[in-house]
Amino acid sequence: MTAPPHRTRPSSPGTALPDTQQGMRRRNLSRVLHTVRAEGPLSRASVASRIGLTRAAVSTLVDELIRAGLLDELGPERPGRVGRPGSALAVSGRGPAGIGAEVGVDHLAVCAVDLRGEVRARTVRQAPNRGRSPEEVLGELTGLIGRVVAEAEGQGLWPAGLAVAVPGLVARDARTVVRAPNLGWQDTDLAALLPERLPLTVANEANFGALAELWLGEDTPRDFLHVSAEIGIGAALVVDGRLLHGNRGFAGELGHVPVHPDGPECPCGGRGCLEQYAGEEAVLRAAGLAPGEDRVGLLAGRADRGDTAVRQALHDAGTALGIALTGAVNLLDPQSVVLGGALAGLAPWLLPSLRAELAGRTAGPACPVTVSPLGPEGPLLGAAHSVVRSVLDDPAGVAARTA
Repeated sequence: MTAPPHRTRPSSPGTALPDTQQGMRRRNLSRVLHTVRAEGPLSRASVASRIGLTRAAVSTLVDELIRAGLLDELGPERPGRVGRPGSALAVSGRGPAGIGAEVGVDHLAVCAVDLRGEVRARTVRQAPNRGRSPEEVLGELTGLIGRVVAEAEGQGLWPAGLAVAVPGLVARDARTVVRAPNLGWQDTDLAALLPERLPLTVANEANFGALAELWLGEDTPRDFLHVSAEIGIGAALVVDGRLLHGNRGFAGELGHVPVHPDGPECPCGGRGCLEQYAGEEAVLRAAGLAPGEDRVGLLAGRADRGDTAVRQALHDAGTALGIALTGAVNLLDPQSVVLGGALAGLAPWLLPSLRAELAGRTAGPACPVTVSPLGPEGPLLGAAHSVVRSVLDDPAGVAARTA
């Protein structure tokens, strides 16, 4: 199944709509779709009571969403009740899907997520990407994207867009990787190297990881600092449910905060950066181990068996993380710090020293530190769900495409 042809140009997701009749209609379509997704199955009357519109207005909006393939009618809401039961509505398991992709230092991953938030197709390939040209890496990624899209289309879905998580600085145009030191990329326009038919968004992997935590995590606060790691270490600050991007879009480079200014050189050009003490390869070096495919599994396994060198390396990494995070916590006062990515798998041995540093160095009460249940899946899921959210936020754009 292929995407319907464009007939009118939808407004960009997230764009503020004018306070006109058309703008109100677009906002109300989104409100209906979000409500059914969050609380469904629901009848038209139940939706109307939740969002404060008349039943007639909601019925018109629902009919439009059904024609666009975004909602399904499941039959009577509560069979056997007194009076005429309403028809239950649910978000469709067919139609638009978000395609998420991740470029890691040593892997590529792609998944498709439907409007209900379910992963419908997924593939991962271990690939040493450091030192390879962007053309070679993204050519391989394109093949994986095609495979996932084909599998999704076989289930009645079509790709609404593509979002790519990368371990580097991304320009505000959301397509250009300005610098990715651990890949060796600089000023790389991903839009020129990826499938043209899919609307594209590119963002730092830590940002997508934070969004996944915000959207998918349980009891996640709306103000938190998300920290994730692979070979590099990134962070993302969420304030009142929104990412803080910074003036150029480069906010969150925690891995390049100097912990020991006279320490070893870093690929970024600085010295003593946090990555040189708490990145996966740095911890392996400190423990006297050679890097392999499953670095986190190797470290966690040895630490669990009581390997003193590994435990000491992880203790020192937690200390370095605590020092770097102290500055962020004192400056930004987040409600909590969330460890994601590879750090989540090493949390039992990182947290004691990390928490001790935070408790001893922060000006106010110690900031809570929690572990993300999404772990290393966060950036990939956040990328795919960002496309899904754009559909939920502006379903009128999809309705226009299917008209």
